[in-house]
Amino acid sequence: MDFANHDLPAIDCEEVRVERRPARTPDGQVVEGLHNLWITLDNPEQLNSYTTDMVKAVILTFRAASNDRRAVAVVFTGAGDRAFCTGGNTEEYAEYYAGRPEEYRQYMRLFNDMVSAILHCDKPVICRANGMRIGGGQEIGMACDYTIAQDMARFAQAGPRHGSAPDGGSTDFLPLYVGIERAMLSCTACAPWSAHKSFRLGLLTDIVPSLRGPGGEWVPNPLVWTDGSTDAYGRPSLGEPKTGEDLAEGKALLKQCTSDLSLLDERVDALCADLLETFPGCLTRTIESLRKHKLVHWDANREGSRAWLGLNMMTEANAGFWVFNEGVKGAREIDYAALRRRLGDGERWSEELIAAVSPVPLRKPE
Repeated sequence: MDFANHDLPAIDCEEVRVERRPARTPDGQVVEGLHNLWITLDNPEQLNSYTTDMVKAVILTFRAASNDRRAVAVVFTGAGDRAFCTGGNTEEYAEYYAGRPEEYRQYMRLFNDMVSAILHCDKPVICRANGMRIGGGQEIGMACDYTIAQDMARFAQAGPRHGSAPDGGSTDFLPLYVGIERAMLSCTACAPWSAHKSFRLGLLTDIVPSLRGPGGEWVPNPLVWTDGSTDAYGRPSLGEPKTGEDLAEGKALLKQCTSDLSLLDERVDALCADLLETFPGCLTRTIESLRKHKLVHWDANREGSRAWLGLNMMTEANAGFWVFNEGVKGAREIDYAALRRRLGDGERWSEELIAAVSPVPLRKPE
């Protein structure tokens, strides 16, 4: 049958890969004529951070996935085993968008459209968290309907520590997952959560081990507590970081392990198979109804957030993104106390102010 074409023109972007993998039943049998659509952010050297062109490609790819008549589900993931996505490309932010509020406001229109494209996809969307999900990566991950993670993955916000605010979805979505006070702590203090802690708090659908020990055995994340013990107050310690000798032993074990994401793929495939065995219209309607809890906050706030984030590129984001991009590990953050003192004294934002609170010499973009 000749179908009408409802797709928008695609763009050529090597850093966003699309693959159609055969759909399977729960017992592993291939279903002829059906597939699951895998969308992969392929920028591993920069931890799968998205550039402007990648954002445009993701929007159009999700639009096409929504129209794919033979697709059962969409799997959204990143290349490699270090990161799903660490948010916007800080090199591009620093080199082009810093100091250009109107340009960044246009960019944020694209970012908003990327989040909306995920939330409006007619197929169920699974985030395959193959590694870190940080900043904007956390936001596009939470826009998905499910998250299955390898247990070495970490989940965090970065905005207030690097000159921005997590207003690309985290301030809208995270309280729905973990409650307002835990969301408040994550969004403001920006401390990373392990996959085990994120699962315990309700942020994830499931987690699986991703390390093979010296004998080939599966090893849970050796850097955090995974045995379900409690702390001195009787609170669950599952997923909390180890300290002292326990952490040293965990690091020693980690050096003996190799990464293996085969269990992650098996769990993702199993969820796709479960979704296959549903009425497609009823499944889509159920997902749309549940997404409304995210959309009511997202639709109410995204335009105001876009405007503020654009203006912020003249001040704190201008400083934060520059320092993060120019600095080295351990020296990618400004002197927060000095900045607060100078602003408290009434000093105006300027390149001289940014240079004064920066740990590294700044250079002007070409």
